[in-house]
Amino acid sequence: MTPRTLTYFIAFIALGLASASMGPTLPTLAAHTGVTLAEISILFVARSLGYLSASLTAGRLFDHLSGHLLMALALLFMAGMLALIPLLPLLWLLTLVIFLLGLAESMLDLGGNTLLVWEHGEGVGPAMNALHFCFGVGAFLAPIIVAWSLQRSNDIIWAYGLLALLMLPVLARLLTLPSPKPRSAASQTPSQPLRRKFILWIVLFFFLIVGIEASVGGWLYTFGVRTTPLGPTAAAYLTSAFWGALTGGRLLAIPLATRLRARVILLIDLLGILLCLILLLAWPGRVWAVWAAAIVAGLAIASLFPTTITFASRRMLLSGRVTGWFFAGASLGGMSLPWVIGQFFERSGPMILPQLLLLALLAAFAIFALLVRQGRGGW
Repeated sequence: MTPRTLTYFIAFIALGLASASMGPTLPTLAAHTGVTLAEISILFVARSLGYLSASLTAGRLFDHLSGHLLMALALLFMAGMLALIPLLPLLWLLTLVIFLLGLAESMLDLGGNTLLVWEHGEGVGPAMNALHFCFGVGAFLAPIIVAWSLQRSNDIIWAYGLLALLMLPVLARLLTLPSPKPRSAASQTPSQPLRRKFILWIVLFFFLIVGIEASVGGWLYTFGVRTTPLGPTAAAYLTSAFWGALTGGRLLAIPLATRLRARVILLIDLLGILLCLILLLAWPGRVWAVWAAAIVAGLAIASLFPTTITFASRRMLLSGRVTGWFFAGASLGGMSLPWVIGQFFERSGPMILPQLLLLALLAAFAIFALLVRQGRGGW
């Protein structure tokens, strides 16, 4: 493992910390700004818009400027925005800060993935799996930090302050290392023509699966508090269990990917999410069902994103432009589905979460069937 690779891993722990911090703090942020949960759900939209904006435009910056400097600036910006979040009393100000946080997170995410490929070339596979595992580690730790802050002061100021400070060491480390040189893709030639319909279905599939992931990660805390006797601290640990299961699932997916086809893993993942929703719908209000559903959801969702990339790459040449469309679909899903749930959460009750997720999952099953049919391959 090179020093640069290790630094990228630590940067993705920081990214996971920042990304998973908002869900467990939604009720407190709503109280800080004096708004309802329906209104505070605009934060999902703002964050995803910022993420989407940077993901579609930042690639050229990494081609021409120091990648480590750009990642360090992103971390500095993230630290500043995280420190501001618990201090803002107005929703529009908080929405602006979350949008800017999304920009910085996208820059760090894009930079980590791009520079890791430049560092390892064709042998990037194991390092890439480890990179996304590190994101899961940070996402697992974030709700624990929130729970500690709630226990200490019944507020979230300590949590966001600590998260902001944790961005700084990796920032300093990045500035001491030279960036890897860009790798040219000019010599690559397509092995098969791009199929527009196939690309469209993949984009829609990303829209749904990332929307489901963002909705579970963002609303699980509030769902647990509203439907079970779980208190704020226990609900924060519930969210941490989801992210912990997701992290463990990513480790399990590494050996599974060498033994099973991508389409088989995707089917298992979708069935796992279905089991999670059946638990929530069949046993509403049961603490054990919510905990089991959180763990099953984390394990099932863990390998969806990277396995879908693998599934697509075995059927077409993945250019940067095509991959950009995939990430755009993912960003739009992460923005819209949690927001839609927020609009109905108080009006229709918290059970709207598994109900709407079931509709999204059924649509994902339908698109998956179309993708397998277009792939024209056996199981």
